[in-house]
Amino acid sequence: MFNRLRKRWEPDGRRSSDPPSRPDEPPGRRPGGKRPNLFEAAAAYIAACAENDPDRSAEAARWVSPEALSFGVNELACRAVVALARERGAPPQAVARSLLGLPGV
Repeated sequence: MFNRLRKRWEPDGRRSSDPPSRPDEPPGRRPGGKRPNLFEAAAAYIAACAENDPDRSAEAARWVSPEALSFGVNELACRAVVALARERGAPPQAVARSLLGLPGV
């Protein structure tokens, strides 16, 4: 039994069923073969969008599933609004509306 488990895992900790790192790596992998977590993908995606870089945003969007990216972007937005609200001494709703160019309530 342990022999089967040992054969299943390679010495570098990567599953033997994972494809090797290649220059033309499949979607879902960054250069070097490391899989980013959804927060890394969301941060890269938002930063690229903010810098108006469609190539980088498209690349970051391929790192994780659309659902995971959506969750990560939502979490990043929530954290950003809370941080700005603390900095400004304003309620999060006022900061969110201000960022979107909406009138105050």
